Amino acid sequence: MRRLFWFLVAGGGGFVIDAGLTHLLANRAGFSPFAARVPAIMAAMAFTWVVNRSRTFDRSPHSLAGEGFRYWTVGITSALLNYALFAGLMYRAPFLQPIIAVMAASLAATLYSFFGYSRFVFGRSASSS
Repeated sequence: MRRLFWFLVAGGGGFVIDAGLTHLLANRAGFSPFAARVPAIMAAMAFTWVVNRSRTFDRSPHSLAGEGFRYWTVGITSALLNYALFAGLMYRAPFLQPIIAVMAASLAATLYSFFGYSRFVFGRSASSS
């Protein structure tokens, strides 16, 4: 239960960073919603790594560099999934507000990333991978 709580805290904070930066960059700084997602996702991913590494999961069996590589590998593939779903929703439903597309894409990416982080990055089975 502790793991799920902290994963949701990390993800919730990451979502606020992602959605907030996407909104600010798209509506205040003149970025397209697609361009705004890139720095927003990167900032959110950095935040979630810090929380997940310190609170959510047990110590990783990897060096900091190895853990970071594995985390960012899962994070990047999760971000690509997130971005692809976001883009698909925005193109298929141009009337949709970007924040709604961010929410839907983020939910799918959350499920994928929890599995990846718990198994590939921080799990004991990750040491044999």
